[in-house]
Amino acid sequence: MFIPWGGAPPDRHRAFSDKNSLHSYLRSRAPHSCFHSTAYYQDPSQGKMAEKGWLGADLIFDLDGDHLPGVSDNDFPAMIEVIQGQAWRLWNEFLEPEFGFNEKHAQFTFSGHRGFHIHVRDPSMMHLDSNARREIVNYIRGEGIDIQSTISDDSGWGKRAMNGIDSTLEKLSMISAGAHGKGAILNELHGILTTRAKSPRVNLKSTSKASIEELAMLADSEDRISRMKNDPGLAVFGKKCTPIFWELVKGDSSVVIGTAGETDEVVTVDTKRVIRWIGSLHGKSGLRVTELPLERLDPDSRNSFDPLTEAVAFNGGTTRVRILAEDVTAEISGERVEPALGDELDVKESMAMFLCLKGWAELSK
Repeated sequence: MFIPWGGAPPDRHRAFSDKNSLHSYLRSRAPHSCFHSTAYYQDPSQGKMAEKGWLGADLIFDLDGDHLPGVSDNDFPAMIEVIQGQAWRLWNEFLEPEFGFNEKHAQFTFSGHRGFHIHVRDPSMMHLDSNARREIVNYIRGEGIDIQSTISDDSGWGKRAMNGIDSTLEKLSMISAGAHGKGAILNELHGILTTRAKSPRVNLKSTSKASIEELAMLADSEDRISRMKNDPGLAVFGKKCTPIFWELVKGDSSVVIGTAGETDEVVTVDTKRVIRWIGSLHGKSGLRVTELPLERLDPDSRNSFDPLTEAVAFNGGTTRVRILAEDVTAEISGERVEPALGDELDVKESMAMFLCLKGWAELSK
């Protein structure tokens, strides 16, 4: 599938018999974005899905920064740092240790814009239908898991729950103390709570920021915390705030997997999906969809992958741009800008490309 420039409909169901015909298409059309099928078919060139003959599909995990609670791509470098950590957690805490996925069947890529993709091409998994894939996603999200009862066992979720309790309590303490950055933490927890509340299995009396602040005040009690840790089944924060606390813990412990477009269905569940083509350029950033080895996905490693330099495709001279957006931060090829609306800047070609494709700037006349 190819997306043309200018808002025209996608060019779908394109099949190529060899690389030369594919390259000829790309040279003549120069599309905005390029995708390939994650599924395998008996006759993929057919124009109707029912006639293709589905054989199986890769397992795709799409992590997109703009789906993270309390995170905005207005601060693009900060968002990339967070989503890379989430991608590493997904593999290192869920996919390998708990599902037994093998690195030799996995491919790790920067999406070219706001996230990362993990492709699992294990032949024994390709036949999984949407329901089976949804169970994997639900487990990662913590759907249907009684997190209070998992604390007493040695399961993966039990260990994550213990860490999630401490992390959530620390954030609540910062809110109750009025610490610097309280607003950002409150926004983060509110984002987690509203995301959790969308699940049909979650029933909360309130998801408001006021309720989170109420919980923060209740959590500012060593006696309550001690009783909760000794017996997680106790409603130490009351009937309204106790469920809120546990959903925040679950949200802190899970990984947010990106949705497909504007729907709530995640990419992983779709057995006939297309995904960005590795090596192609993302039309909303100018950055390259880039493969990386697993060890470089770890944001804390010495040789951690840096998409804001390593996925840059344009390295020309300087270009003057006029800023069209407010409160944005960008960092490309080691150049960082935090401009104000209306500013005119001389920036590297790679930065100009990024800012203009994001809609944050235009070429200055």
